[in-house]
This record gives sequence, structure tokens and C-alpha cells, in this order.
Amino acid sequence: MQLIDWIVLTGTIAFIVWYGVYKSRGSKNVEDYIGGGKNAKWWTIGLSVMATQASAITFLSTPGQAFHDGMGFVQFYFGLPIAMVIICMVFIPIYHRLKVYTAYEYLESRFDRKTRTLTAILFLVQRGLAAGITIFAPAIVLSAVLGWNLTYLTIIIGVLVIIYTVSGGTKAVSVTHKQQMAVILTGMIFAFFIILSYLPDSVSFSNALEIAGTGGKMNILDYSFDFENRYTLWSGLIGGSFLALSYFGTDQSQVQRYLSGGSVKESQMGMIFNGLLKVPLQFFILLVGVMVFVFYQFNTAPLNFNPAATETVLNSNYSEQYRDLMLVNEEIQERKQDLSLNYAENKSSMTKEQVADFEQQYVALEKEQKDVREEAKMFIDASDEEAESNDKDYVFIHFILNNLPRGLIGLLLAVILSAAMSSTASELNALASTTVIDLYRRNHKENKSEEHYLAASKWFTLMWGVIAIAFASLADLFDNLIQLVNIIGSIFYGNVLGIFLLAFFIKSVKSNAVFIAAIITQAIIFLVFELELMPYLWLNVLGCGLVIAIAVLIQMFTQSNSEIETT
Repeated sequence: MQLIDWIVLTGTIAFIVWYGVYKSRGSKNVEDYIGGGKNAKWWTIGLSVMATQASAITFLSTPGQAFHDGMGFVQFYFGLPIAMVIICMVFIPIYHRLKVYTAYEYLESRFDRKTRTLTAILFLVQRGLAAGITIFAPAIVLSAVLGWNLTYLTIIIGVLVIIYTVSGGTKAVSVTHKQQMAVILTGMIFAFFIILSYLPDSVSFSNALEIAGTGGKMNILDYSFDFENRYTLWSGLIGGSFLALSYFGTDQSQVQRYLSGGSVKESQMGMIFNGLLKVPLQFFILLVGVMVFVFYQFNTAPLNFNPAATETVLNSNYSEQYRDLMLVNEEIQERKQDLSLNYAENKSSMTKEQVADFEQQYVALEKEQKDVREEAKMFIDASDEEAESNDKDYVFIHFILNNLPRGLIGLLLAVILSAAMSSTASELNALASTTVIDLYRRNHKENKSEEHYLAASKWFTLMWGVIAIAFASLADLFDNLIQLVNIIGSIFYGNVLGIFLLAFFIKSVKSNAVFIAAIITQAIIFLVFELELMPYLWLNVLGCGLVIAIAVLIQMFTQSNSEIETT
């Protein structure tokens, strides 16, 4: 990194932190601090909701996901617009009518305190884990690529978020989200067009898409009913709808964003805005990853994108074998480059047989290179058990640091850190709000002043920030970080959504039945996940269906027993 990159990076981050503190100063009570004054406009709500979901994991993992597996991951988001409509019609009017600070307050009015407390605890567990991951994601990757100390990076990111989140609460989170989304979108658009400009002159955008398609990266829709396939049209529409309903309808980190709206209409318009833009945004980010794949068809790509892993294996007893694989990889890449250039230059005059021959040769080379990469991972794992051979989350950051112009590198790093800060700030804000409103104040026997609960909110924000930093320091890289966050959510979200649906629509079910059903359901979901009986997206459907069915059965059984005893 050059001086200009450091100036752009530090200047962008410093401005966001200062702006958040400045614009949100002067919170006098809990309503201002947690509710954000309840005067947010729809565009602020929409951008804040998007920024909360678009963590650094999105901009590190999603391009890498597309690089390795293609565009199919976009199907994961197909259920989101459906969920937005339902939330606007059902969830938002109820929350606003009851004037609640958190989603879980409603559950006490419908059921009882123990159900509210259980649901709040389920949220705190899963979101507390996720907050650590959203800090850990950029820290681990930037540490490996830039050589920065991982612990220091984790602490720096966490402290920056804590400063303005503790200072300004919900309003600070919302106002900074607009700046963070502006930085994120600007950086990704710049990256996309620069990638296209780096392709050979004879390779047009349509040629790039055709090459990506030949490499299996443009298979967007999977209509199969293969239950073992994580991402299909059906898992996205059904499982994705349940996950989005749970996340946006019951997760306080999102609910708090639209509860800050000045009216029901402002909140609804903000969520519709999110529903309309989220899928195209994710499609675009995946497309950036696909274009990075095409770029590396004409440029040398490392055998493994994690530089720390490469350094480890080159300093081990497997150095010679790994260097041999590096030479094989370079030779395969040269053949792919010649083949792709010839296709791009002569595509218009090629016969169907010649196109088919190109596709056959290209697929064979792609498989050969994939086998070489897998063999390289085996040597990395053998050289050091702690070395991270999985490099999906390193693809995009490697491209940024090694190919983008000076200055733009700083901007893209600011994108990653801004995304980390935006998501983490929302999570800490929601964790503190839930802790104060649903646990501390609700179970505190003494009546305290507004100033006391305002101070408690700030202290709990600080506490959760420290917990998130601590968890981030102990975390480990998963197969793909964006999948890890969604897996954690899927383990808990279905159960929580089912509790809310029972509260909304099945009035005959009472509190004890729901409470027992929720505990049984969560235990079953843990078991199903541990035994790997289904793809994680379907856990949302299973959890929701189970808690509803079990609660209804328990209520029917207890009601029948009660009638028999009465008789």
C-alpha cells in the first residue's frame, strides 16, 4: 500500500466515526438512544437495513463464492422480496401500534415474561456469535494478506465501532449507514469497471460472460429438487423466505432499524426499498466475483490465494512438491489463456463444432486446474494444522491489492472496513437494546430513572463490544464466512419465527405450550444440524414448522386434560 491508499483509508474511516458521533450527540433518554427519536425517513431506513445485512463478509466472501462456485448463490436471496411484503403487512403495523422498543416486548403482551425472555436469549446467543464473526472476517483476511497483527486488527475494528455506537446509539448507527453504503457502492462499481478494462481488447463483456459460462459460473437458476444441493430455486424461495422473515421480522438488529421510522408508512417504504434493491445488489457483487474469475483466465493467479498459507507450505518439508504444483498450475493457465484468447478473437467465425470443441477443452483444463488446487491444499494442511488452505475469502482481497490502481486500493479496503463497522454497529446496538429492555429493565424490581437506563444501555453496548472482540479473537475460518453467518442464523431463526407466527395467528395457543415447544424445537434443530440431515436453509422451515406443530399439540393435550379434570 502506498501513502495515497493510507490517506484514503484512514480519512474515510475517520470521517464515518466522527460523523456518527457528531450527528447523534445529545441523547437524553432511552427513547432517543434506542429508538433513534423515531423520526427516520424511509431512505435512511432502507439504506440502514441494507448496510446492516451487507457486512464485510458480504464483500470478502461473496466474490470468492462466485469465483469458485458461480452465480447460483444469488438464489439464496430470492425469498427476500416475499418476506418484505409479509413484514410490511403484518409485523410493522403490530410493532408500531404497540410502541415497542424491541420485537420481544410484544411476546410478553401475547404470552408471558418467560417466553419473552427465552426468545430474547435465543437472539442474544446467535447475534452475539455473529457480531464476533463480522469483526473477525475482515481482520483475519487483512491480517493474512497485509501481514498486519490479527489481534490488533480485531481490536481496532471493534473499538472504532464501539466509539460511535456507545456515543450515539440507534441514531448513530442509522446516520453512518448512509455514508457506509455510499462508500461500499462506489468502491464496488469502480472495481467492476476496472476489471473489465483489464481484460484483453479482443474480449468484450459478452465474451467474458460466455467464458464464465463455459467455466460453469453462470448457472444462476437450479430447478432441481435435489435436497442435498444447498442453493436451488426452491431452497431460495422457500427456505430463503423463512430465513428472511425471521431475520428482518424478529431479529432486533433489523427490527430496530425500521422501528426508528417516523410512521408505519416510512418503515414500510424503507423495507420495500430494501426488498427491491437487495437481490440486484447481491447479483452485482457475485458478478464482480465472476469477472475476477474471467480476469484470471488471462492473468496469472496464485495456486492458493491465501499468502500466509503459501508462505507456510513453502517453508515446510513439502516446499519442493508445492513448487512443482505451482509450475503445473502456471502451465495450465497459459493453455487456458491461449484457448480463451483464440475463442474471443474468432468467436464470430467459429462453427458450432468449433465452439463445442472449445468448451470441451476448456472444461477439461478447468477440471485439471481444480485438481491441482485441491492437491495443493493437501500439502498446506500437511505442512501446518493451523494453516488455512481454504482460500475463498481471500480471492477478492488478493485481486484488490495486486491489481487495482493506487488510491483505489485504499477505497476498497475502506469498503471492507465500512461494511464490518456497519453490521457490527447494528448488532451491538440491538444486543444492548435487547439486554436492557427485555432482561435488565423488565426483571429489575426497582424503578429507575431514564438516566439510569440510558447509562445502562451504553454500558451494555460496551460490554457486548468487548464480548464480540473476544469471540473474534478466538474464532476460526470456516468453509466460507458468509455461509457461517447464515448457518448460525438458520439454527435459531426458524424457532423464533415460529413463536412470532403463533403469537400473530394462532390465538388458541397459550404461553406454557409455546415455551415448552420452543425448548424442544431448539434441541431437535441442534441434533438435525449436528447429524447433517438437511441443508442449513431448510432448518428455517423445519424449526418454524416444528415449534408451531408441537405448541398446538401440547395446547390440545393440556386443554383436553383440563376438560377431563373439570368433568
